[in-house]
Amino acid sequence: MGNRKYNRILLKISGEALAGEKKTGFDFAVMGEVCDVIGECVRRGVQVGVVIGGGNFWRGVKNGEGYIERTRADRMGMLATVMNCLAVCDVLEQKGIPSRVMTAVEMPAFGEQYTHERAMKHLNGGKVVLFAGGTGHPYFSTDTGTVLRAAEIRADVILLAKNIDGVYSADPAKDPTAVKYDEISYDEVLAKHLGVMDLTATSLAMDNKLPVYVFALKDPKNILRVLDGENVGTLVH
Repeated sequence: MGNRKYNRILLKISGEALAGEKKTGFDFAVMGEVCDVIGECVRRGVQVGVVIGGGNFWRGVKNGEGYIERTRADRMGMLATVMNCLAVCDVLEQKGIPSRVMTAVEMPAFGEQYTHERAMKHLNGGKVVLFAGGTGHPYFSTDTGTVLRAAEIRADVILLAKNIDGVYSADPAKDPTAVKYDEISYDEVLAKHLGVMDLTATSLAMDNKLPVYVFALKDPKNILRVLDGENVGTLVH
């Protein structure tokens, strides 16, 4: 605990990560491992906010393109993130980890409507806060919602848990010469068109001087390694 590097984090998890090998729905073994690590973060005194993508159920742009109007497709994606947050909240609570789902739009039967003041009260009270519904608006990704919430709660860092173990000069699945970066600046990310986050999210993080640590969620304990200052991914700053 003495080596803790960050005191308040915003953890972004992809919906696909929760699905595990199934690719869709939930893999509760994976969710349990992730929730155990989140619980360890709380026990260390770290305040934890969480954003979860909806890709294990629905991707607005990808799944709705050509079939459903973009605004409605994106709203369906927001609902997918609410389902994911409700599921993770339940697993956390079963493990004795106090948690709260906050939604970007009003849906009182499912979660508490997000306000900055309420979120800070929950975080300061030791609760894990799951931010559901993205930004509450279509045409914005959950990456943008992640950076927005991180800025609002004044997170020390955004932990971007992905299926890849950092930022590379090219797609390592397609280019065997791709080089992994230990650190990289936002200017370089934008200039080299590296797909860390979408352009809106990247610009918002850069403007607010929010560092983003990209790492693989394949081993959920990587979250703890990042907190301890170990080099297990790529720091974007």
